[in-house]
Amino acid sequence: MTESNGSAARDQRDQHEQAVQAGRQERMPDWEKRFRAPRVSLPDWAEDAPDRSLFVSNATGTYELYAWDRSTGEQRQVTDRPNGTTDGVLSPDGAWIWWFDDKDGDEFGVWRRQPFTGGPDEPAAEGLEASYPAGLALGRDGRTAVVGRSTDEDGTTIHLVHTGEDPVEIYRHRESAGVGDLSHDGSLIAVEHTEHGDAMHSALRVLRPDGTAVADLDDTEGGTRELGLEVLGFAPVDGDTRLLIGHQRRGRWEPLVWDVATGEETDLALELPGDVSAEWYPDGSGLLIAHSFEARSELFRYDLAGRTLSEIPTPKGTVSGATARPDGSVEFLWSSSAEPSAVRSTTGGVVLDPPGMKSPGSVPVEDVWVEGPGGRIHALVQKPQGVTGPLPTVFDIHGGPTWHDSDSFAAGPAAWVDHGYAVIRVNYRGSTGYGRAWTDALKHRVGLIELEDIAAVREWAVTSGLADPARLILTGGSWGGYLTLLGLGVQPDAWTLGIAAVPVADYVTAYHDEMEALKAMDRTLLGGTPEEVPDRFEASSPLTYVDEVKAPVYISAGVNDPRCPIRQIENYVKRLEARGAVHEVYRYDAGHGSLVVDERIKQVRLELEFAERHLKGRGSAQ
Repeated sequence: MTESNGSAARDQRDQHEQAVQAGRQERMPDWEKRFRAPRVSLPDWAEDAPDRSLFVSNATGTYELYAWDRSTGEQRQVTDRPNGTTDGVLSPDGAWIWWFDDKDGDEFGVWRRQPFTGGPDEPAAEGLEASYPAGLALGRDGRTAVVGRSTDEDGTTIHLVHTGEDPVEIYRHRESAGVGDLSHDGSLIAVEHTEHGDAMHSALRVLRPDGTAVADLDDTEGGTRELGLEVLGFAPVDGDTRLLIGHQRRGRWEPLVWDVATGEETDLALELPGDVSAEWYPDGSGLLIAHSFEARSELFRYDLAGRTLSEIPTPKGTVSGATARPDGSVEFLWSSSAEPSAVRSTTGGVVLDPPGMKSPGSVPVEDVWVEGPGGRIHALVQKPQGVTGPLPTVFDIHGGPTWHDSDSFAAGPAAWVDHGYAVIRVNYRGSTGYGRAWTDALKHRVGLIELEDIAAVREWAVTSGLADPARLILTGGSWGGYLTLLGLGVQPDAWTLGIAAVPVADYVTAYHDEMEALKAMDRTLLGGTPEEVPDRFEASSPLTYVDEVKAPVYISAGVNDPRCPIRQIENYVKRLEARGAVHEVYRYDAGHGSLVVDERIKQVRLELEFAERHLKGRGSAQ
């Protein structure tokens, strides 16, 4: 065969393979396309080499880290692991990519680094044993890092690492803490800590590199620590001792500038109703403001000299992340429930558009407000277009619990809508975005308060004619999975079936087996350990009510999950088995969820099939 004939044959084969692939995509249902379509995160960029960026993508079918040289357009896959990689940091000089290496999603591991231009991985912090991560900040000199670690034995430790030298411990405490930021000149280190024992509300400490304290800030109210603080970043100017922080002094998250050398606080006092976060513009002259209110968000620029706020136009929906570039433009990751996510710029157009199949859209979300026992509850509703109720309805409960559902694109709810279901997402008490009192309300009666709010929205859904009471699914992942199992036992007549992903099922065993930072959170939520407040753990544990469960139960669990460990799930399943309750369990080799697209599609397919089997023949329309 001649060279030209060989080339022609290869071209013909490639064209055939492309045609076959196109045919597969054409036959693929929309819900699966949404999971398979390549997507990207908001690119991070190097402070001193802004043409060098790092982002996460699922282009290969597994979420991995990618380097992007904007000057040449070249993109390179950095990591390649069976269970994926999403935790990575680009050094300020753009020379190195740090990434966290755990085992099969167990979140316990070490930091490694790789040259931005490619090359072998190497240990990034030699001398530090494997741990759970507790923050990371990299210095502009290319050889300095501040590394936070968390272990069951030591609690939290923070170490100063210089390349080629032994790590130096600069902080240690039994309670949870984390690295906040390293100042522009490397002379100051900000730490968030919960030495007071309240894991929901951090205090701040600024250290010198030798570990000595420079300043502390700890908000209190009435003698109790109920107001949180967070590190948003040091000013990007050498010698500048201003630290941008978030506070809750007016009942919601807002930014202020704290000069850690003088103690002076500059409160921005922005007249925005929702939670506000911020980051510095690269020249330190202003702040990029992100405002989240009632499940949607918007962006502003705040000029520090003139103390003026100007809106940055964005479409209605949710900005999941934003960053100000050196030229003054802003890049942001935006989506709505109807439109898939895209990385956009205020200069116009899409910043990073991965090649390949495009994700289909979905239906817009509708806002519903329901009066509940603790105040008005915000719920987001999606339903098939042109269909009237009563419909089979999925209550898709978010995790966290300190999180909230928003008007953003989500492939899971869209899949249920494609199959004829209405989907309701409830921002129950404990959710963020509705003020500090709403977020903090679930203490001590953990799980039970959230279920009261879900029950109120359920009642609205049925009485409004939207939801068919004979075809109601309670589902969620992580904390949402926990609320699913708890709801099936506490409200056994309310739900037709339950689908719980990576849930807390036996709260006492979960506490003893989970990672140390979550132990601290549970002590805060419930007021102590299982030995100190056994009645509260019992009242909030799904295992307590397992014998009351009437609905079929589906559970999926990662066998390496450090957040909702497998042993406590097995304890719950054994109780279901002992009484012959209808249930199915799917175990997979990963941690708290999967970064592998095929695995995620498999899980959604199993959930849809479980629902179809157990709802068949039920409901007013049957």
